Amino acid sequence: MPLRRSLLSRRFSISSRDQGHTPTEPESPMLPPSSNITGSSSSWSAMLPELLREIIRRVEDTEDHWPLRRNVVTCACVSKKWREITQDIVGSPTNSGKITFPSCLKLPGPQDFSNQCLIKRNKRTSTFYLYLSLTPSFTDKGKFLLAARRFRTGAYTEYIISLDADDFSQASNAYVGKLRSDFLGTNFTVYDSQPPHNGAKPSHGKASRRFASKQISPQVPAGNFEVGHVSYKFNLLKSRGPRRMITTLHCPPSSSSAGLCSDQKPCDATKMMKKPIKDGAGLTILKNKAPRWHEHLQCWCLNFHGRVTVASVKNFQLVATVDQSQPSGKGDEETVLLQFGKVGDDTFTMDYRQPLSAFQAFAICLASFGTKLACE
Repeated sequence: MPLRRSLLSRRFSISSRDQGHTPTEPESPMLPPSSNITGSSSSWSAMLPELLREIIRRVEDTEDHWPLRRNVVTCACVSKKWREITQDIVGSPTNSGKITFPSCLKLPGPQDFSNQCLIKRNKRTSTFYLYLSLTPSFTDKGKFLLAARRFRTGAYTEYIISLDADDFSQASNAYVGKLRSDFLGTNFTVYDSQPPHNGAKPSHGKASRRFASKQISPQVPAGNFEVGHVSYKFNLLKSRGPRRMITTLHCPPSSSSAGLCSDQKPCDATKMMKKPIKDGAGLTILKNKAPRWHEHLQCWCLNFHGRVTVASVKNFQLVATVDQSQPSGKGDEETVLLQFGKVGDDTFTMDYRQPLSAFQAFAICLASFGTKLACE
């Protein structure tokens, strides 16, 4: 009994001493102590929509270049309400030319100018990195967008395109799509990891499978979706000149043709992509622009406006013969929609514009790497 009484008295004295000297935590200058920043009832989520919209609009207007645009992405990560308002305010790449979210990589590029990018090649690992140029310099990497790695499977070659520079698994969430060549390396098929529209069916065959059906969830597509083809013409006579190529793509709808509502506000690009389309709709056919022979330099020349500095058989410019984004459906063969060229041993420029997306332009440029003896 005496031992039990001593333990009780000691416990009572400790509890009394704690109640008399309770430490006080410093209050946060941003949030009240009782607020929950992760919950939907936090002060961040409870902010007036008008005030919140004005804050995000100012962030969007002032920070128009990376790495400052990461603050725009941060605004979209606060809560669901912030994300919806941010997505509504951030303009589509067609109008603004800004690449903000990963979804922008599959939307058409700017209409009135080209997005300038760089492709860095690592020959040792057969990996290619796509960066958005932030300065006119060819030595600055810029903003990382996509990565691709070349894999040889028997007689075929595949380029796996990913959002992660270190993860090239087709079962990964970072998987974006792939480019697959035929036996001769002259015909390529562009596959997208997601259906381009409602009702789209994945391609049949082993080449289009992403992974075994036992390893996937019903919400994840088991196959890839064909969205384009790149073909190089044979040069059997070995005549002088650059490679000749034809590209056929199912391009996403642009805001200039289908993305403006009645009140002239940009519609939700995700909803636009999910609309069912008819066979042949949105089909764009591109061909390489014919170069001219320069007698003084004794070489074939194209005007790259200073964006290409090294002569290479890989250099090309693509113009449209059929462009469904135009009202007449006919392409302007003088307007360059995609140009690709060499500026260093392992550095290349890639400039694209509407109706091509960054993903499609990158896939087309990947097809130019490698030796094509039958086309040169």
